[in-house]
Amino acid sequence: MKSGKHGLCDFKYILFVASTISLSSLFFIAGCQPVEQKPTKTVEAQAQEAEPVETEPAKVQQPKTKPPTVSLPTHEPPIAEPNQIEPNIIEPSVVEPNVVKIQEAEPNIIEPNEINSAVEVSFHDKCADIFENFVDEDGMVDYQQLKSEKTKISEILNHFDAFDSKIYKSWPEEEKIAFWLNAYNIKLLDIIIDNYPIESYRILRVFWPATSIRHIPPRSRIGTAKWEEYKFIVMDEEFNLLEIERRFLRKEFDEPRIFLAMSQASLSGPPLCNEPYYGHSLSEQLDEQVKKFLSNQRAFKIDREEKRVYLSALLEPDWYGKEFINKYGTNEQFKEHPPAIRAVLNFITNYVSKQDVLFLSTKTYPIKFIGYDWSLNDKQ
Repeated sequence: MKSGKHGLCDFKYILFVASTISLSSLFFIAGCQPVEQKPTKTVEAQAQEAEPVETEPAKVQQPKTKPPTVSLPTHEPPIAEPNQIEPNIIEPSVVEPNVVKIQEAEPNIIEPNEINSAVEVSFHDKCADIFENFVDEDGMVDYQQLKSEKTKISEILNHFDAFDSKIYKSWPEEEKIAFWLNAYNIKLLDIIIDNYPIESYRILRVFWPATSIRHIPPRSRIGTAKWEEYKFIVMDEEFNLLEIERRFLRKEFDEPRIFLAMSQASLSGPPLCNEPYYGHSLSEQLDEQVKKFLSNQRAFKIDREEKRVYLSALLEPDWYGKEFINKYGTNEQFKEHPPAIRAVLNFITNYVSKQDVLFLSTKTYPIKFIGYDWSLNDKQ
């Protein structure tokens, strides 16, 4: 019984060991056999299996196609890159060269015409002392004091004599007109002081006042003055007042205001300007002289009761009236008057009051010319 029990136990032990060995072998074999692996899927396939419907390819590829954040619109102003800021920073330095160029170019701005203009101003300034110191605002002249300046006037006339004709020819028209007006007026002052005080002839006082310049005798004989006999040299050429008037002021320049700037040394003449004429301000000076002239009752007035218009004898067609036709001639107004008078009236309307213009433009009236007073424009 003892051996049988022991043999049974041994058999069970052997079966246990055998079973254990069998199972171990099976596990070993199973661990050693290659495991069947499924094919590796791509990231895209895995994404499709995970979200077969909702996955959007664009979102998956967004990191590859996303544009630079700089170009994306935002609610705030885009921040400028350093390269964008640089132009604003260097703007002052970009402008500075232009400023420097302008300053450097300034000396070159002085063109020949400007040099000539400076010469013109300097030349006519030589006449300034005479006009400013001896002629008042009304154009009256202190001849008594001026007579003591005969030497200074002679010096001025010598400047006209020595003046370079090449410089004169290079001047524009305005400066040439100023040149001849100053020469004319200075020479007339010279003639007057040479004959001041005026000695009148008793027989001639029947026709002219005692101080009339018509009493000034000609140089060659007794009688009224012959202005063509009073000659002087301009730019090395001999002239008299009549030659200057005919050759230059009438023929060369189409500017009728000139004739109201030429002194006649008389009360009925245009007031003498108390400064030299200058080319750069000639138009303004002439306008001012015209206004002064027409403000004188000896030059222009309207009698509204009699419906008459009175004009200076200087504006008669046979004197200076025809000189206004070319520039102020008109067929639209003043048709009842001849061409020269129409031109003069059209000219006058630029310088008289609105009331006078209204009368001249709307009324019918005859023109009367005022008798000329040759009395010397003497301040004494």
